[in-house]
Amino acid sequence: MKKILIVILTFLLFTCNKDDNNTANCNFLFDAGVNLTVNTNLPQFSQLEFSNNGVYVPNQGNNGIWLWRLNSSTLYAWDAADPSHQPATCSTLEETGNGDIVTCGCDDGNQYSLATGQGFDENTQPCTLQLYRVDDIGNNIYLVTN
Repeated sequence: MKKILIVILTFLLFTCNKDDNNTANCNFLFDAGVNLTVNTNLPQFSQLEFSNNGVYVPNQGNNGIWLWRLNSSTLYAWDAADPSHQPATCSTLEETGNGDIVTCGCDDGNQYSLATGQGFDENTQPCTLQLYRVDDIGNNIYLVTN
């Protein structure tokens, strides 16, 4: 019985990952309730009628929401908080003027793609932007929820 216990403990000791910091760093965002209606017929959302355009909506999610029109049938809603570090006033992702790229205002300057949610460097690789559900209600109206 002791041999079996020693074998099991040895197996667990060598198979467990000792460096869980990368995945642990993706747990900074809160599960903020989101219930947003988006009407692309309205001027503040009219850019979303065209592919490869984004709109930032404050006061939703953790640090606002980035809406991104990928193509005529796909609208993404990403949380605008950098998922790779703790929330701070500088961690809101801002448009950089480079198409679908948003950048964290903190010293790390993490960058993410609004088209994929993926980060561009080693600091962001284990984490992706937090995606919200987008339902097409019809008549250019969408419901964003989590």
